[in-house]
Amino acid sequence: MFSKSTSTGPSQLWLAELQSSLRLGGPLILTNLAQVSLLATNLIYMGRLGPDELAAGSLSASLYQAFMIFSMGLVSAVVPMLATTLGRRLRNVRESQQIIRHGFLTALLITLPAWIVLWNAEHILLLMGQDPIIAARSVSYMHTLQWALLPYLGYIVLRSFLAAMEKPGWTLAIALAAIVINALLGWLFVFGNLGMPEMGLAGAGLATTLSSIFMFAGLSWVVLNDPRFRRYYLFNDSWQWSLKRLWKMWALGIPIAITFTLETLVFYAAIMMMGVLGQSDLAAHAIAMQICSVSYMIPLGFSQVATIRVGLAAGRVDPLGARRAGWISYVLGVGFMGLAALVFWFAPLTLIGLFLDLDVPENQAVIQLAITFLALAALFQISDGAQAVAAGMLRGLHDTRIPMLLALLGYWVLGVPTGSLLAFQFNMGGTGIWIGLVTGLSVVAVLMTLRWMRASTRLGRKRPAQTA
Repeated sequence: MFSKSTSTGPSQLWLAELQSSLRLGGPLILTNLAQVSLLATNLIYMGRLGPDELAAGSLSASLYQAFMIFSMGLVSAVVPMLATTLGRRLRNVRESQQIIRHGFLTALLITLPAWIVLWNAEHILLLMGQDPIIAARSVSYMHTLQWALLPYLGYIVLRSFLAAMEKPGWTLAIALAAIVINALLGWLFVFGNLGMPEMGLAGAGLATTLSSIFMFAGLSWVVLNDPRFRRYYLFNDSWQWSLKRLWKMWALGIPIAITFTLETLVFYAAIMMMGVLGQSDLAAHAIAMQICSVSYMIPLGFSQVATIRVGLAAGRVDPLGARRAGWISYVLGVGFMGLAALVFWFAPLTLIGLFLDLDVPENQAVIQLAITFLALAALFQISDGAQAVAAGMLRGLHDTRIPMLLALLGYWVLGVPTGSLLAFQFNMGGTGIWIGLVTGLSVVAVLMTLRWMRASTRLGRKRPAQTA
């Protein structure tokens, strides 16, 4: 018989896709928000320690995030691979099991060299021209935070499995619990409450590492005990590795990782340039970027929805369903970022007040800079949402190499040079850096969207699948 695409009216199909996307997207978005809140909570605690500690912590956090994003992009190949496999309706337990296990192997292989580099963070920061005092202070945070990488990646692999199964509820529950654990442990270790040693920046990193271990252990318990997932035997039976299968995952995942990293490094390059301008610019930038990272979690969630829903449709050879799934996620992600832009523009002090005491005279320089940066951030919210969701839509089709090149062009050929030129040659300071960010993100958003429009047009010309 023909697929549902041929037996149901167009409006019902769009409505059904909207409902499915929201049902899957809600838990994924809340999970993303929960995860970013781990580092956000740390920055809030650092802000209470003082502007210098906030500047030092933001340097380490940004460097860690650069490695985390690349590694996460690499293991994220699990999502489209699983979605396509499950979309074929074969429910191939062995194939899904092998995808997950090679995701774990990928996490281990990428973490080992990352740990070596992150342990030497102070030398890297000095090579980038950062203040020696701030660089030295930042490593106390890094040397406890970096160990969170491996358990976090293991959690991402398991989260990808549950998401591809369209059962993300457990990941949300565990992520929410991790927020509470991280906040409590940070309160204990950073400030030395309830008789604990006052560890300062190091305490924040330790709290996040322990929280990440909890997240991986929690999801491991779920897949071992929930009947819906237990039959995949992810941790049972003999483990067999295949270089061919590993390379297939890396061939898909490396472009994703590079794309993620190109975008992340744009913001990290901005932080490095801010550090050259001064501690007030750096602290204000850290606040604005943390706020932006929170809003970004919503289109990132719809990007993940797009990858899964487009991948499932592609797996069952339903081109119209894939096209419909992509555009629904795109509208939802971009629409939210339009609302976020209004909040950035009209209520900046409310957001900044979460990180700094607005009444302290010593904070006023940072606050005024943060207001300016948030106003500029409002300009690229829609672009940021569009490029994120469009990239996810293309990943659902296993299209990762051309998007990587588009990101390289937009971020590094246009965005970073523009920001550097305006900041240092035209003496626009931090404002010039942010204009560069707006330029890069906008170019990538347009190019990614055009790429999807071309791909979706080709999909729309194909006949819907026939299923038994």
